[in-house]
Amino acid sequence: MVEASGATKDLEEREYSDAEFKELSKLYESTLSSISEGEIVRGKIAHVGDSHVMIDIGFKSEGAIAIAEFPNLKELKVGDEVEVFLESVENKDGQLILSRKRADFMRVWERVVKAFETGEVLKGRCVRRTKGGIVVDLLGIDAFLPGSQIDVRPVRDFDAFIGREMEFRVVKVNHPSENVVVSHKVLVEEELAGQRKAILESLEKGQILEGHVKAITDFGVFVDLGGVDGLVHITDLSWGRVNHPSEVVKLDQTINVVVLDFDQEKKRISLGFKQLLPHPWENIELKYPVGTKVKGKVVSLTDYGAFVEIEKGIEGLIHISEMSWTQHVKHPSQMVSMGQFVDAVILSLDKEGKKISLGMKQLEPDPWNSLLEKYPVGSKHTGTVRNLTNFGVFVELEEGVDGLVHISDLSWTKKIRHPGEVVKKGDKIDVVILNVDVDQRRISLGHKQIQGNPWDAFEESYKAGTEIEGSKIVRIIEKGVIVELPMGVDGFVPLSQISQTPVKNITESFKVGDTLPLKVIEFDKDSKKIVLSVLEYFRGKEQKLVDDYVNSHKLSPMTLKDMMATSFGPADSSFSEDLNSN
Repeated sequence: MVEASGATKDLEEREYSDAEFKELSKLYESTLSSISEGEIVRGKIAHVGDSHVMIDIGFKSEGAIAIAEFPNLKELKVGDEVEVFLESVENKDGQLILSRKRADFMRVWERVVKAFETGEVLKGRCVRRTKGGIVVDLLGIDAFLPGSQIDVRPVRDFDAFIGREMEFRVVKVNHPSENVVVSHKVLVEEELAGQRKAILESLEKGQILEGHVKAITDFGVFVDLGGVDGLVHITDLSWGRVNHPSEVVKLDQTINVVVLDFDQEKKRISLGFKQLLPHPWENIELKYPVGTKVKGKVVSLTDYGAFVEIEKGIEGLIHISEMSWTQHVKHPSQMVSMGQFVDAVILSLDKEGKKISLGMKQLEPDPWNSLLEKYPVGSKHTGTVRNLTNFGVFVELEEGVDGLVHISDLSWTKKIRHPGEVVKKGDKIDVVILNVDVDQRRISLGHKQIQGNPWDAFEESYKAGTEIEGSKIVRIIEKGVIVELPMGVDGFVPLSQISQTPVKNITESFKVGDTLPLKVIEFDKDSKKIVLSVLEYFRGKEQKLVDDYVNSHKLSPMTLKDMMATSFGPADSSFSEDLNSN
């Protein structure tokens, strides 16, 4: 047996040499594919079934791929070579897992990654909207196109791009998640780069360009001139007032603009829109001659009047004094309001200064023209005290018609320091028309003139030398006292006529309401002045009367002998001035 075995071994050794054995092993190994999971491999179609296609990739077993992964199955036949993706050499059932769809994706992915690395431009189709942008079919895979990367101009309607085929550049690739981000904007920017340079190099003041409204802000409008943005300030949008630029232009609107100024370094371009429109003040004197009736909108109110827009770029001022013939307008809001349309008349026009004066009251007859007929000089009326001033009283005769009663025309007999001593606001008062000045629109009134001048009667009652008992002090002034005489007239007692010796502090010796014995020493009808004296009263009287007077007012002693020796002449002629100044 041993001999037989040894013989067989010798036979085998004689049948295959070492070289032949290696060659045979090499040939056998070549029939098996060297494959790895996660790679694309080539295989042959071994069988096409109803639901699967069997692929032989040279492994110990075949792999099954669902028919749905072969969109061109009718073009394929058994024996054809196809690329497939090896997902797993063996699943839990010991089967080989292949994917045709994944292989196709990987080939496209490789193409996309290469395009990202080289900057190659790829075509794609916008298929649907998504949050913040659009999903693009890029060579069969989904890519994301952010809204900010669609165009150089802001895009407000994404739906307008759905279904559109466009060129893109891959700007981001995320390998772990296999996400792709594309941009169309970068291609537009590259295209505009040369155009932008050309525009900037050829830019000149006064040049007229066409552009698109790119953005609207509170202060103006940004206009895309073809890759270069310029700003039309709100003040250069219209010759008239503009509250917001959206009143004049709309987003994406195509407009013509003129270059006002530009900074080559900072690439800032100032544009004008209104400058391409005729200036509204051209030939304005022909369009709006003085006296023309116009209609306009109140666009501004100030303390002194209302500005009215007659047309865009043309405004006029209605001063408060031109709003009413009769009403005392303190603020224009009494007559008009913002946004109100009003009628007015052109009063004056200054083309150089671009100023127009308007009037509202001129649309109605001037009541002052007929005022003299209604209020003739000398006629008596009853009015209402509307206002008090230091110099007099304003009396309303009717709505909008006032007259002034000067303080000197309030009383024949009283020296009035302020009108408030006689009347108060809202009182009814009788007046006489003294004068009507239509040009100055002033009516002079008198209150004391309602009664006759009593000074004719006073001349007899208060002639020099007349003695008056018990006149009350109504006012104490620096140079004497004012007393109220019978018949309601005031008289003046100078300090020198109160005491023979100087009085250091008159208010310590005399009080309002004290009564004095007096004698008239001067009467001036024209100046309406009555001057009186206590000392003259005592001349020739008993010493006891003098002593009682001195003691009651705490004065220095006085004797009749001294008083008789003293000569008392007429009072100081400055009586009226002293009295009025106090």
